[in-house]
Amino acid sequence: MNAEAFKAALQVFPGGVNSPVRAFKSVGSNPLFIKKAYGSRVVDVEGREYIDYVGSWGPMILGHADPDVVAAVCHAAVSGLSFGAPTEAETELALLVREAFPVIEKMRLVSSGTEATMSAVRLARGYTGRPLIIKFDGAYHGHADSLLVAAGSGVATLAIPGCPGIPDDIAANTLVLPYNDVGALQACFERYAGKIAGLIVEPVCGNMGVVNPSAGYLETLRRLCSEHGALLIFDEVMTGFRGCFGGVSRISGVKPDLTCLGKIVGGGMPLAIYGGRAEIMAHIAPDGPVYQAGTLSGNPVAVAAGIVTLKKIKSQPDFYEHLLARTAKLEAGIAAAANAAGLKVVSNRFGSMFTMFFADQSVVDYQSAKASDTVLFARWFSGMLAEGIYLAPSQFEAAFVSAAHSDADIHRTIVAATHVFKTLAA
Repeated sequence: MNAEAFKAALQVFPGGVNSPVRAFKSVGSNPLFIKKAYGSRVVDVEGREYIDYVGSWGPMILGHADPDVVAAVCHAAVSGLSFGAPTEAETELALLVREAFPVIEKMRLVSSGTEATMSAVRLARGYTGRPLIIKFDGAYHGHADSLLVAAGSGVATLAIPGCPGIPDDIAANTLVLPYNDVGALQACFERYAGKIAGLIVEPVCGNMGVVNPSAGYLETLRRLCSEHGALLIFDEVMTGFRGCFGGVSRISGVKPDLTCLGKIVGGGMPLAIYGGRAEIMAHIAPDGPVYQAGTLSGNPVAVAAGIVTLKKIKSQPDFYEHLLARTAKLEAGIAAAANAAGLKVVSNRFGSMFTMFFADQSVVDYQSAKASDTVLFARWFSGMLAEGIYLAPSQFEAAFVSAAHSDADIHRTIVAATHVFKTLAA
């Protein structure tokens, strides 16, 4: 039935999907069509059940269909699906976010990560009066025109060579540098002195696969931005709440000027946030001249899901102790199985997300990530799927562990990986 569902979808959607990363092209097959999900499991339209490490691409940190989140959504829906007007719940969510991210003094609720990063970049330009933005090669910050330049994730997977549909004069306002390269960053600030509005970065990359910053790198980003009058923007859409009740800014102690959140902050519903220093956010309309609006911003149903999700995380003192321990056990188990089979892999992890690269060298940026054996990854993906393990269909994505994944799930996944690696090595 998956084949029939895909055939029907092809008649109405480009590629049969509503987001390119859902396609299975890079792994040589067709996508599964999911009928339902619960806890750590997804079930396809044929009734086959899988242990899920996609987690709707990150937000399902409590697991699928968490009873408390579902109850909150249903309760909110009864009172209305959308008001296009302020609610007290928006403020309640904002206070929870500010507790987790003290660097976010004021914020604006929006509906997607793309909207958050796009708005943050516009604000950086409006606040500084400068035109240029720095991003990093392979980093994906949503599909806004000025940011879809040398992007990773789905763009990397599908090997799209450029940005058709984006005028050259818009792309020219984005400067692309290699991640973890301090020399290139210093040279860029010197060359474009007085013209750089801001630098947007995933402080731990997730959209070229998980890539961690080198020692002192984030501190260098902060110093150079401060020295040159540019805003430092942390895109924590993916990393927010994945390593602690907060983000990389809390763990590292590096304070960005603006932060973008999504995924977990909406509890699986369409909701995202951008915010930062009150002085900068005062430039957003209606307080200031930088315009950004949205009828569905702060949607009451999405806000209800976000509040319950963050409250549940906050209320469990050992939440991250258990979550990170299980993630570390899974990552180590899979890596050990690969090594035992004589296969070369590199494993990168941050908090409860990790990527297993089929590579024989450290993965520290997009160029080294692209050196991975994507053909072998496709065989690994297909083998794990056959074993009942659902992973992202791309070498350049992360696996996400949730609080719903049990020790038995972790053990079963390692056993499956051991079997698949032996088959690949034969």
